[in-house]
Amino acid sequence: MAMPQNSTRENGFCFTQPLDFCRPSPGASDAGRPLGGRDGCSSALSNGTAPLGAPSPSDSCAEPLCAPTPAEEETPFHEGIKYVSAEGQELACGWGSFTPGCLQLCNTSKGVLFFLCVASFLQGMTVNGFINTVITSIERRFDLRSYQSGLIASSYDIAACVCLTFVSYFGGNGHKPRWLGWGVLVMGLGSLLFALPHFTTGQYEARSAAQVGVCGGNQSLPCSQAASSLSGYRFVFMLGQFLHGMGATPLYTLGVTYLDENVKTNYSPVYIAVFYTAAILGPAAGYLVGGMFLNIYTEIGREIDIAPENTLWVGAWWIGFLGAGAASLLISIPILGYPQRLPGSQRYIVMRVSEAHQLKDGSHKKASDPDFGKTVKDLPRSVLLLLKNPTFIFLCLAGATEATLIAGMSTFGPKFLESQFSLSASEAATFFGYLVVPAGGGGTFLGGFLVNKLKLRCSGIIKLCLLCTVSSLLAIFIFFIHCPNMPMAGVTQMYNGSALPGGHLNLTAACNAQCGCLQETYSPVCGTDGIMYYSPCHAGCKRVSENLRNGKKVYHECSCVDKALLPGSGKAEAGKCTSSCAKKPLLLCFMFVVILFTFLSSIPALTATLRCVSDRQRSFALGIQWIVVRTLGGIPGPIAFGSMIDKSCLLWQDQCGEQGSCYVYQNSAMSRYTLVAGLVYKVLGTTFFLVACLLYKPPPPESAPGSSDASENGPSDLQERKPSLPAEED
Repeated sequence: MAMPQNSTRENGFCFTQPLDFCRPSPGASDAGRPLGGRDGCSSALSNGTAPLGAPSPSDSCAEPLCAPTPAEEETPFHEGIKYVSAEGQELACGWGSFTPGCLQLCNTSKGVLFFLCVASFLQGMTVNGFINTVITSIERRFDLRSYQSGLIASSYDIAACVCLTFVSYFGGNGHKPRWLGWGVLVMGLGSLLFALPHFTTGQYEARSAAQVGVCGGNQSLPCSQAASSLSGYRFVFMLGQFLHGMGATPLYTLGVTYLDENVKTNYSPVYIAVFYTAAILGPAAGYLVGGMFLNIYTEIGREIDIAPENTLWVGAWWIGFLGAGAASLLISIPILGYPQRLPGSQRYIVMRVSEAHQLKDGSHKKASDPDFGKTVKDLPRSVLLLLKNPTFIFLCLAGATEATLIAGMSTFGPKFLESQFSLSASEAATFFGYLVVPAGGGGTFLGGFLVNKLKLRCSGIIKLCLLCTVSSLLAIFIFFIHCPNMPMAGVTQMYNGSALPGGHLNLTAACNAQCGCLQETYSPVCGTDGIMYYSPCHAGCKRVSENLRNGKKVYHECSCVDKALLPGSGKAEAGKCTSSCAKKPLLLCFMFVVILFTFLSSIPALTATLRCVSDRQRSFALGIQWIVVRTLGGIPGPIAFGSMIDKSCLLWQDQCGEQGSCYVYQNSAMSRYTLVAGLVYKVLGTTFFLVACLLYKPPPPESAPGSSDASENGPSDLQERKPSLPAEED
């Protein structure tokens, strides 16, 4: 039989030689039996884009594959193989019977990609952008402790881990767009629920704290040990995050496989790369838009005498969630209208070359059964098949190590820049955004582009991942260098400039002994002598004014600031001293390289995962991989990095006698611990990719396009075994 060739029309087949499925093959055991009646002939490779018998615009494909005789039309069906055709209405875009023609313009792979990109952008903007931006404001507004806000953030991953097995297993064998659409709708409901506490609580009253922190000012800050009734709203936030996790679960499992199934194999990495690039750009937009909203007071329309820099300020944290929730609800509507398979997709499935890892016992052929995976009874066997695939297992482990680094970098990258270059939190977040958007987004897209451009097979893709991991491993040695700490009185040196005895902190000196300064009030200032002080009070400052040029507060009559250095000194300005580290460009450049090559391997690794398993297990394999990545990488990653970075802390927050967060880190120790953590995970990732490459066993080279595990050893997913049925009547 001749090989099928692509026609110029997307939704049809064109053959170089005529195919006659009505004639029995010469070597068939049932030589005198036709393959099937009229339906079995005309629907053999139909893609369902037009009614049977409708002429195609392409002349070479206008004729039917075979013209049945009247006798054949009356021939009853026999036990055997019947090709399943997709009916025209099943391939139409719409909702139920409402399938207007204008909607069919979007019924393409590019249309699906657009709507899925919008959904992933909204998910990234909400979960990884808005949440991280407003978490401090929520803590302040609802009197939450850090561990409580940590539980809110973790609820997303917990929900994802709970739902992944169920969604990827049943959704992978079901109607994927419906699972995706309902998931995006649930995600939108989660965003609206997250904003709900703003409307169900009373107005926020900011207590004026003028002059607090100045020497001789009112230093009384009562320690409220009683838990506020507002803290109970944390359960509403946790439920909102749980809905976010449930809704996003289909997006990165079923969404990826739906794209992969409906485009050519060599175009699949590019489509998936565009999809993930949108997901990476989402958090960047979330940081920018969320930061803008935080400059608006939470009670819109009310006059307030405090500025956003004030520690009592609470911004309009809820606006972003309202907008994202409404947008998610709207975008779910077109996604729900897509068919189970796009027009023309069967052609890509027929011509796909199987690259699934070949198990020694041949058990990988079980997944080719068209009825496999449709019931709960097959779930343990599906898990066992994946566990017996060493390439899949080591790709999952490699993904977990990369996810650990990505989660650690995204959480503590801004903090690293803030400490090394003496930046404010907003400046550090902006710098980190400038690194992540081009390096992360560009690396993600470039990875998919390289797989497509180089026409890489599964083994070549794993080798590309290995090359990227080794490159980032070499670049991570940049953390051997660091910027020196800015001098800080009582923390890195004594007030007179000498070294601290035994490294012990001593914030009190003769120049501020009469001020009665509290350690709870941390508000760093930079003296004209180039030394940082814990607060205006610890610098001995007695008067405050405002710099009209930059709006920063300027403190005067500071008794601890060395007046002998500059005439008119004894002043200090709010904020940290500016660092003039000469190694800053080098550090930023190599951090860019580390991020670039880390993200560069993400889409190739995902593509390799899709190709090393059987077609019918792709969605479930992605679900299992996400569980491994989250439980071994995404959840413990920030904890591992955070615990190592905390070892380099010099100055801890004092919350009424309880240790809080870290104010000042020792830069040399921070670089050293970051290097150790990065090396450990990069070496593990390199090892896992290497083992996956060595253990991968491709199918025999004689496998032809269109053959999969199923076509060699049983019916494929395009075929279905049917019992004897009477012939259809016109």
